[in-house]
Amino acid sequence: MKKEFSLSRDKAMINFTAKYCVTSEALLDSYGFKKVLGTYIKRIKKRDCGIYNYIVNCIDNDDDVLMDCIVTLFKLLVVLDVDSIKKIDARYACLLKDTEKFVELIEGLYNFWRKIERYTIVHNKRIGDGLQNVSFIEANYNFTKLVLDTYRKIEETVLGYNHKVYRQLSAGGNVGLILNDIKGNCPEEYSFLNAVPFVDSILLQTPFISYPKRNKRSGIFKEEFKNPLEGLSINADHWFCFPIKVGELLAYVYFHRDFMTQGVSLSNLFEIAREEEYNGKKPDIIYVYGIRDNNNEMKTVFYKDKSNDIILGYANHNEDIDYFGYMKKMLLTIHNIKMIESGYIPIHGAMVNITMKNGKTANVIIMGDSGAGKSESLEAFRQLSEDYIKDMTIIFDDMGVVKIEKENELRAYGTEIGAFVRLDDLDVGYAYKNIDRSIFMNPDKINARVIIPVASYSEIMRGYPVDIFLYANNYEEGEEIQFFNTPEEAIPVFKAGARMAKGTTTEKGLVTSYFANPFGPVQRKEEMDKLLEKYFNKFYENNVKVGVIRTCLGIDGKEKEGPRKAAVKLFELIKSL
Repeated sequence: MKKEFSLSRDKAMINFTAKYCVTSEALLDSYGFKKVLGTYIKRIKKRDCGIYNYIVNCIDNDDDVLMDCIVTLFKLLVVLDVDSIKKIDARYACLLKDTEKFVELIEGLYNFWRKIERYTIVHNKRIGDGLQNVSFIEANYNFTKLVLDTYRKIEETVLGYNHKVYRQLSAGGNVGLILNDIKGNCPEEYSFLNAVPFVDSILLQTPFISYPKRNKRSGIFKEEFKNPLEGLSINADHWFCFPIKVGELLAYVYFHRDFMTQGVSLSNLFEIAREEEYNGKKPDIIYVYGIRDNNNEMKTVFYKDKSNDIILGYANHNEDIDYFGYMKKMLLTIHNIKMIESGYIPIHGAMVNITMKNGKTANVIIMGDSGAGKSESLEAFRQLSEDYIKDMTIIFDDMGVVKIEKENELRAYGTEIGAFVRLDDLDVGYAYKNIDRSIFMNPDKINARVIIPVASYSEIMRGYPVDIFLYANNYEEGEEIQFFNTPEEAIPVFKAGARMAKGTTTEKGLVTSYFANPFGPVQRKEEMDKLLEKYFNKFYENNVKVGVIRTCLGIDGKEKEGPRKAAVKLFELIKSL
């Protein structure tokens, strides 16, 4: 990003490297402030707001003249009192005549600014007239303080008195990004991506609340057999690359600035790769998210680049991809395909390491597709922890992988350090207890989501033996936990992947998905059939308890009671092992 400021789709990019304001005058004179003011004026003009008519009556209906007058008046209000300003220009006297109306303008502009998603950016290795070689955290703090001080000074001058209550809101950037101009070691076919800067570090002002255009994901990601990037190009100034670790794999995630929310939210879900882990190294995964391809229809596909041993994810620029599920699930689909090709089985579910108060321990996997009750079961475990559990470590809360390792030992690993869960699935108070580190998405809508860090990368990659492997049945009542005696009994149930859809996707009613996992296994059924036979036989050889846990999550009135009763049954089972 070369410009000092850009505003697109209610997302503001503030380039501290190109321009860093340290005084109120510099802030009010900046291109960024004028861009925000101009956008605000256009919006209140379009809505024919009373405040716009008030301004026009005092100045002019020419937007440029109106803007220049307001900017100058704001600058004067920082240094002079109202009576002195009224003598300078009749237009200022007119605007300041009705104090309540002018304060309405100030508050309206300030609230408009705060509703915008605001991203501050520093390029580590670019030279400009802005900010270099200072503490990024301090710079963001000072910028927030400058915005607040300027807003308060202007408003208090107009009012003629100081406020009694000061709320230290995040009025600067919601998110800060430090960028490096390091060229990733991409093959020649992807060389046009080399000019995109890498995200080195992120500063999140949490809670970060965003309002993406969509709140559900639909369908599965299909494979293409021709590189979808062929013949396309990008404007690198509008793009960012996030190097992350998806399980053991290195991924370069390239995202367009219009989908910044989805890009930066990766920081709460996946481990960010350090420079020494990606500089000069070929990635296992490349994901290009939000590329313009002159296609009006949403396109979300993946392509296996055999010659370079890379799997490419592709999502074109379309409002329908403005939902974090399209970012997360594509990465997991590609990860899972890579795991299947390596001879491992990906698990769509949750895994937890539980230590009971009596000292008994167990590593439990609960498998199920979206809405089956895996996350809800973890939530029930957490709620009952005081009565039953001494310690609990979450290994994964959506996707993991089970491997047969040396000496034929089964071990499980996670892919993510965070959880992307429905607010409705959490205890009412839990989200608020974790509000200081959470990213909320559409919290006022159906399928509202929160992204919360839940584990460290070292924990999820430690590798845990599997003691209990359960399929989450959310549509039947009955015994909370039942075990299968043989692989032949178990495999058909796990393969069928039946569940009652509960609104997390566009599916409705009782549905099935192969191995409860439309993110990899569905696309590689033939390979998975062979692996499932091999792994389920190994489960029984290693005395892993394989069965069903009835969460009752899809049964009306049982949404809370079902997972709780199943959790109690599981705890009693572990205590008796």
